[in-house]
Amino acid sequence: MKKTIASVLGATALFFAVEGAHAATAQQASSDVVTVVQDVKNGTYKIDPHHTQVLFSVSHFGFTNYSGNFSDISGSLNLNVKDVSKNKLTIELPIQSIQTTSTKLTEELKDPNWFDAAKYPTARFVSTKSVKTGEETADVTGNLTLHGITKPVTLHVTYVGAGVNPLDKAYTVGFQITGKINRGDFGIMTYLPKVGNEVDLNIAAAFEKAS
Repeated sequence: MKKTIASVLGATALFFAVEGAHAATAQQASSDVVTVVQDVKNGTYKIDPHHTQVLFSVSHFGFTNYSGNFSDISGSLNLNVKDVSKNKLTIELPIQSIQTTSTKLTEELKDPNWFDAAKYPTARFVSTKSVKTGEETADVTGNLTLHGITKPVTLHVTYVGAGVNPLDKAYTVGFQITGKINRGDFGIMTYLPKVGNEVDLNIAAAFEKAS
């Protein structure tokens, strides 16, 4: 009995020690975050695919705004916080990575009637212009290639934070990016207009400094 109680107490102590370490790491990370965008390091960054999400949302027969996401994102950012006109952003996402809450729908969206992932495996955004719109915001215009068609798109970028990631020790900068596209402009016409034409994009983008 005494051994059992000791084991429980030992396990409890270990749990709180681990939780305390996690809390301390989180607190340290929070205190080290660069909150002023002008203090962020300039340079070349690569997308952190493990902590970057591309979410999309579209009206589903007028009943709901249905969402899904893409993963395994890649890309780069040439960052100049003093002169945002010099910034260059590239984002690439594999169409096969698309996910929704329905397995059937996920597979259907990869078919020729929708994204046609086999024929057009990658969507790519390449910036052509960056304009500062506030102390921590900018509009980035570029060319989006999707479903074999290239169209200009403007993304709205908001700075979130920067600093050394306490887990992998990489200097990281993060942004929240939003935008809208019309899927019909890219030849994705299935169920228009019952399933909405306008698609909302919401991207949580983390970049790790490369040089």
